[in-house]
Amino acid sequence: LKHASVPSFLRWVLVWQKGYQEFDSIISSVTTKVKGIAVTNDSHLGFRVWDVADYVIPPQEELSFFVMTNLIMTRDQIQAQCPEVPDDSSKCTSDSNCTAGFSDVHSSGIQTGRCVNFNETVRTCEVQAWCPLEINGVNDSEPALLKAADNFTVLIKNNIRYPKFNFNKRNILPNISSTYLKTCIFNRQTDPYCPIFRLGDIVHEAGEDFQKMAVEGGVMGIQIRWDCDLDKSDSKCVPTYTFRRLDNKNPNNNVAPGYNFRFAKYYKTPDGVESRTLIKAYGIRFDVMVFGRAGKFNIIPTLINVGSGLALLGLATVLCDCIVLYCMKKRNFYREKKYKFVDDFDLVSGDQRSSFD
Repeated sequence: LKHASVPSFLRWVLVWQKGYQEFDSIISSVTTKVKGIAVTNDSHLGFRVWDVADYVIPPQEELSFFVMTNLIMTRDQIQAQCPEVPDDSSKCTSDSNCTAGFSDVHSSGIQTGRCVNFNETVRTCEVQAWCPLEINGVNDSEPALLKAADNFTVLIKNNIRYPKFNFNKRNILPNISSTYLKTCIFNRQTDPYCPIFRLGDIVHEAGEDFQKMAVEGGVMGIQIRWDCDLDKSDSKCVPTYTFRRLDNKNPNNNVAPGYNFRFAKYYKTPDGVESRTLIKAYGIRFDVMVFGRAGKFNIIPTLINVGSGLALLGLATVLCDCIVLYCMKKRNFYREKKYKFVDDFDLVSGDQRSSFD
């Protein structure tokens, strides 16, 4: 038993766990470039062509990129007075229900103290704000406005370094040519090392429906793993890509689902009045996460692990004896073979005892 356990331990440590190597953690940088054109034609925005400058916001982020897939656009806002959007705190029947100067985190502006008509049937407190106010629900339904975004592509350029071994590499591998890079799309079976990804494929591989996710937005993870054995050829050190959804998608807890934010574009009217277009952008944020470890032969960890295995040889002897002497059915037979019993010293004859004097 002991002769089998120690070699098995050494084989597990040295071969499976690569105990003969020293290791280094990865240092990485990532840049992205999204491409694609979409065309929309609806009653609110009319006919429009969208390019990358319209839907990638901001143009560059660290280790991530955001693609807008849906939006609520409120045009020609100016600083003015207008009725607040109806809710339980803004509805009123008279000026006495409104407090001049009042606001809270859910308000669109500062109340003026007047109760005015929001429409023919509802009255709300008037506010000083960017008017007209944003009305939720516009374009907030399926399908998403930029449903064609599933065919957009992203080029991910990932440079890695293992400083301990002075090893550098990037995910655009040496065998990838400019011609190939212009035509390839990542496919796990046919093009597993192509660094250009179709957004719909990323979401699909994570087990999600792109068109449903595009309506309210979400967060996707693109995981790049570099596990490199530097005792082998550099060509064997290649990335593997996996994808998963990172934001919570629990049907039993769907409060504040998706991912959205607001931003504005500011203008000056011909008469010098400042105006803006407010956009509430829904979309998918893609976070790029790089993991990895590299190993290379070093005599020091090799000797340490071999020495540890040999030290366990003594422990294995004790453990095996305990098992055989106290746990096995034939423990009495083994005890008789292991120990040799002799007569007590006091029972030795006097002649024999004198010979020791």
